Amino acid sequence: MPRTPAETDANARFTPNRPEIPESEWNDWRWHMRRRITSVKKAQQWIRLTPEEEQAIDKLAGKYRWSVTPYYASLMDPNDPTCPVRQQAIPALGELVEFTGAEVDPVGDMFYRKTNRVVHKYPDRVIMLITEACPVYCRHCTRKFHTTDVGGSYFRDNEGESFEEDLRYIASHPEIRDVLLTGGDPLSYRDGKLQEIISGLRAIPSVQIIRIGSRFPVLLPQRVTDELCEMLAQYHPIWLNTHFNHPKEITQESAAAVDRLLRHGIPVGNQTVLLRGINDDVTTMRTLMTELLNIRVRPYYLYHCDNVTGVSHFMTSIEKGWEIMEGLQGHITGFGVPQYVLTTRIGKIPIAQPYFSRTHEGLLLRNYRGEEMVVDDAIHPITERDAQ
Repeated sequence: MPRTPAETDANARFTPNRPEIPESEWNDWRWHMRRRITSVKKAQQWIRLTPEEEQAIDKLAGKYRWSVTPYYASLMDPNDPTCPVRQQAIPALGELVEFTGAEVDPVGDMFYRKTNRVVHKYPDRVIMLITEACPVYCRHCTRKFHTTDVGGSYFRDNEGESFEEDLRYIASHPEIRDVLLTGGDPLSYRDGKLQEIISGLRAIPSVQIIRIGSRFPVLLPQRVTDELCEMLAQYHPIWLNTHFNHPKEITQESAAAVDRLLRHGIPVGNQTVLLRGINDDVTTMRTLMTELLNIRVRPYYLYHCDNVTGVSHFMTSIEKGWEIMEGLQGHITGFGVPQYVLTTRIGKIPIAQPYFSRTHEGLLLRNYRGEEMVVDDAIHPITERDAQ
């Protein structure tokens, strides 16, 4: 078993706010799903809500759903409304502020949707929005309209409708070799339903890779059972990308969930969103990335927060993202540095600052300390013509 964050200084200082609940219940993901926090009264059993939080919960009723698993609530500081876990899960008045250019679908899911669930944006891969359900409705969700707007969804038909049209589309496009199951959170389904979807995809010869995008390892790691992992392992290659945003989310339980996935041959990557007031400083982000490596999760993307309606108050400047990337590159091991991207209708665009530029003397190179050197193009040719 890998070293877990409870053994590190940063996380050893934090003790989860866990009530006296029998282990058999606490370790049962269904128990948590049945007891999700969805009201002021229930939330007050875990945290001391501020008047602003109570007001936000009231004003957002009928507009944006919210729920929090007891497990995730146990990670919240009960007295501090700026707690990074609390900010991701408890409604805030900022969700009602209108920002310039904010959209419900800035990344173009609806534009590229081909069936009720299939979004075909890139040549060789698609996403399938298989559910709008989540264990916790993250306040920064890119698909906030799809997953939390009570009156709307990306689905053309009910999410419970047949998957035949979606599978038929994928089968009729043999260039599709990679399918990402997302939503909502695919692991909201029970194992049998999830297996039905995955087996349908695996029956398509052109589909080589199946990926699952799930925040359950963060929000309710008890969901990642041996039974689930054994089912998934029947359909390799299966990959899972999750979504840790702060070191506080890396716990004994989340480390154990990752370990179960890895022991069943399922690689785990992480996609972090840069969020104002939560992880928008170098120290927090550096700790997060190194702690992810400690539990054998590979940092994959650092997403710039999208200008999504109801989410924009979490946005930082791109300059802040560059500052954080500069604080990671060279300061931690290379495979611990995620790719900083901006998601747009034309795709995910890498936006990290370059460490080189072309000059008359050759390549001007800059390292993580700001030191520079020029490499003559006679040594490292820049163009193919120079190389011949």
